[in-house]
Amino acid sequence: METKIIVENLKCGGCAATIKKGILSVQKVTDIAVNVEESTIIVSTTDDVTAALKEKLSKMGYPEVGDKNTLVHKAKSYVSCATGKMSSN
Repeated sequence: METKIIVENLKCGGCAATIKKGILSVQKVTDIAVNVEESTIIVSTTDDVTAALKEKLSKMGYPEVGDKNTLVHKAKSYVSCATGKMSSN
């Protein structure tokens, strides 16, 4: 099963690295592709875990487009981005 989610605050490879690591920790996720230019995340799963994916993304600072994108989300995505940059080096 494949799920495509368009998110807010996805700006760089650091963000993508953090998203990949976080989403791969969700049970039943088998693969993930992140497209920074389009702000899309495509997740392959063995079952429908869309709600869990969206909740995890929001908690990491990357809410789905159309959901609230609060200052807290933006701050979390900034920290998440920096963390992703450090861990990918």
